[in-house]
Amino acid sequence: MALQGNGVVTIGETMALLSPVPAPRLRDGAAMTLGLGGAESNVAIALARLGCPATWISRVGDDDFGTLVVRELRAEGVTVHAERDAAHPTGLMVKEARGARTTRVRYYRAGSAASQLSAAYVQQFSDVIAASAVLHVTGITPALGPDPRQAVLRAVEIARENNTLVTFDVNHRATLWSDEQAREALVELARQADLTFAGPEEAALLLGAAPEPVESFEAGEKLARSLAEAVGGDVVLKLGHLGAIALFEDAAHHGPTTPVVVTDAVGAGDAFVGGYLAALLDNGEPLACLTLANRLGGAVCQAPGDWEALPTRAELDALNASTDVLR
Repeated sequence: MALQGNGVVTIGETMALLSPVPAPRLRDGAAMTLGLGGAESNVAIALARLGCPATWISRVGDDDFGTLVVRELRAEGVTVHAERDAAHPTGLMVKEARGARTTRVRYYRAGSAASQLSAAYVQQFSDVIAASAVLHVTGITPALGPDPRQAVLRAVEIARENNTLVTFDVNHRATLWSDEQAREALVELARQADLTFAGPEEAALLLGAAPEPVESFEAGEKLARSLAEAVGGDVVLKLGHLGAIALFEDAAHHGPTTPVVVTDAVGAGDAFVGGYLAALLDNGEPLACLTLANRLGGAVCQAPGDWEALPTRAELDALNASTDVLR
């Protein structure tokens, strides 16, 4: 893909994140830690830690949670464009571990500042989008309401008018809307994107088909080709322990992954996308993009938190270190 402009722009909601420590049930009165999380900002942090220019556009409440979100993203090197909203609060999510491999996430985002995103608000940042190499959006923001959906669509229009590459991560959130409601909006975005990221269940949703287990690269390639035919553009299919497949200009590229011990899988998909886009900005071929994507996804899985374990360029080599202690 020939890229113009500089860096990646994302648009979407980032929330304050409460997590019990240690991890018993919330109802038992657990102590909590405070952080932040959001699919688009997770991607932006991944890019910034790898030295790629990253910009995040959103809205936050005029509250301490909003201050935390803005401060932390700027501290990570992300350029922030986020109006403070005195009438609507910053969204909140609570993440609760329910066993070694099960995590439950609850959202408290109805009426949040980010739910007030609109096409008119995004228009203020048309120059920022036009100057970027990539606009990255997800299927989460359209689920927040009609106005946020129009905000994403307007951002995509601006990008396409200025030859900015549009990437789209389906990121379906079944707790925010039904499959039937989501499919129309998600297919619309996928058809306008140059590159769509999806998991097998999300691909099936866009195709209007029942999800089926993908147990081989051959099955994954078949599903990726069906999705590409339905929506157009290139497709990256995330296959978990099988790695991923990039269908680029009708050629399929298989990127296997190295098994890791999973501590917290939340945020791994965002890390994967961040790694892929970072390699893409370096003019990487699909296999190089998949390799970096899988490395970042695996790194995030091995530690608690949505983004905290994302590596810098200097730390990438340490991921393959043969010793447990680096001195």
